[in-house]
Amino acid sequence: MNTFLTIIIIVLAIMVVVSLVRGVIAFLQTTKVDLENGGENSQELQIRQNQAMFARIKYQALAIVAVVILLAINS
Repeated sequence: MNTFLTIIIIVLAIMVVVSLVRGVIAFLQTTKVDLENGGENSQELQIRQNQAMFARIKYQALAIVAVVILLAINS
């Protein structure tokens, strides 16, 4: 069970990093579009940025729950 939860935590941590990178990339693209085109298509990029950041928060919460379960099992 410890091995399974450890693998889950590692996978969730990787998903957190991927979501963070996707959100930062969307943020940088939004800034670039706003500067170059005066805001065209920026709403779509902002929605993508918000979705990526929400996914990051969701994966972080799941990782914390997995850590709490792991600690509860080993106590």
